[in-house]
Amino acid sequence: MSGLYLSRGLFPQEFLRPTVEFLLEIQRADGEIPWFEGGYTDPWDHVEAAMGLSIGGELEAAERAYHWLAGLQLADGSWWASYRGQTVDNNHRRETNFVAYIATGVWHHYLVSGNRDFLAELWPVVERAVEFVLRLQGPRGEIGWAVDTAGRPLEDALVTGCSSIFKSLECAHNIAVALGEPRPEWLQARQQLGQALRSRPERFDRTWESKARYSMDWFYPVLTGVLQGRPARERLAARWSEFVRPGMGCRCVADQPWVTIAESCELVMALLAAGDHARAVELYSWLHQWRDSDGAYWTGYQFVEDLLWPEEKPTWTAGAVLLAADALTSHTAASSLFTRVTLLEPGAAGHPAQRSHRDPA
Repeated sequence: MSGLYLSRGLFPQEFLRPTVEFLLEIQRADGEIPWFEGGYTDPWDHVEAAMGLSIGGELEAAERAYHWLAGLQLADGSWWASYRGQTVDNNHRRETNFVAYIATGVWHHYLVSGNRDFLAELWPVVERAVEFVLRLQGPRGEIGWAVDTAGRPLEDALVTGCSSIFKSLECAHNIAVALGEPRPEWLQARQQLGQALRSRPERFDRTWESKARYSMDWFYPVLTGVLQGRPARERLAARWSEFVRPGMGCRCVADQPWVTIAESCELVMALLAAGDHARAVELYSWLHQWRDSDGAYWTGYQFVEDLLWPEEKPTWTAGAVLLAADALTSHTAASSLFTRVTLLEPGAAGHPAQRSHRDPA
């Protein structure tokens, strides 16, 4: 199916219910959400899928997902790169953007559910995770991408990873303020990280080939609020024709004939963040031709060879589809999480939406 045009207040509940059911089917009893049946689970994509469950109204299932992840947190606040159940699948590294993302997920779930007990219970987990991440921030603002098996920093930084951390620090700040536990040093670290992303490109991709050919390096600074307003619109316009295949979606890599559904959904939200609502609606309308009969979405489509590749239907892709639909329709109270930067003001009272201010950066 294609041509699904969404607008405010018109969340396609019946159409997307099978997508939510797909997530529930893959989720294990203890809360783990692997990439697909028989696959491994990494902390970032697990949270992406859990956010999809929250949007779908499956609040208990989402909370089980966060509690599963909390139960595997290491003493230093981090997680390994991937797991299979309670067993570590990849112990070669612990990635900072993976670790930080729990703050985004926990804040998202609180916005949807209003469950303050959940927020308070997960606060120590978020605090430990953020402190781990910020220990790897360099003096010029960038945050190292990972530590190795022995906990030694791997000395380089990623634009996409650091942009994701920038959003997670916004969410971590909001959690702290909502619970009356403000951490002003987190905001300072976020400001320094934003300055590095905007003004110090030499601090990224120092020891490997540039990742600029990947679409996420292109739009993630917009999706996560590093760039706003005119700079955001200019960034998206500059490489639009490189990455977007009309009628299909967003390429994963500029030089490969391969559109991917998760990146396309994230680009939808980046467009909304930049104020380009019309193109966001149009792009999202193309993506449902890559939906299977069970409501899941294929990873992507190779349009030269005319084949779905890889033949996988990841849970995190389903999560991204639901996040984009929410952003387009304002279905939940978390619908603007990736389309607007909002920082809570310490000491204010009331609902989060009524005691916040826009980030001037």
